Amino acid sequence: MARGLKLATTFTELSTHLRRFVSRIVLPDDVEDIVQETFIKSYEADLKQDIQFTRSYMLKTAKHLALNHIAKWDNKFSDSLCDDHELPKLLKSIQLEDEYTSKERFLLFCRATEQLSLTVRKCFILKKVYGMSQKEIAQQLQLSQSTVEKHIAKGLLQTMLYMREHSQDENEQYKKHDTAAQKPTIVSVAK
Repeated sequence: MARGLKLATTFTELSTHLRRFVSRIVLPDDVEDIVQETFIKSYEADLKQDIQFTRSYMLKTAKHLALNHIAKWDNKFSDSLCDDHELPKLLKSIQLEDEYTSKERFLLFCRATEQLSLTVRKCFILKKVYGMSQKEIAQQLQLSQSTVEKHIAKGLLQTMLYMREHSQDENEQYKKHDTAAQKPTIVSVAK
């Protein structure tokens, strides 16, 4: 538990510097997400191994996450499209799949946030759903900005873990159902 506390303390002390550092690489709208993901990745790594230089580790993690974010964005917009005559059909199919997937992920997100404690849930939803700044949340809920930041990070971590765990469960159930549907059935005919 002392390791997690050391990591959280380092993150709190370093968060302003991380934001400034990441803001040089990505758009302002993406900075907070990358900083929070830096904490989560660092926390997950700290659970697996003892990180000796947490400050350096967090800075490198933030750098890699920001560069990966830029690379994903670049790849998304530089991929060539297939034949033009197939495009409308493909887009319609993709839209239906995306709409279904989006609704499923939203429902999973809602279930994940229901698992959070009340204060953490309020901070997390005000930040992620309503886009409020930590300062605005702190004023509205009458908490310190540091507490709001910790609640948001905790909400993000717990929600991510819940969604990861439950999306894997749903995928496994789907695979079992899909495999069972593909098995041939033998029908006996009585004479």
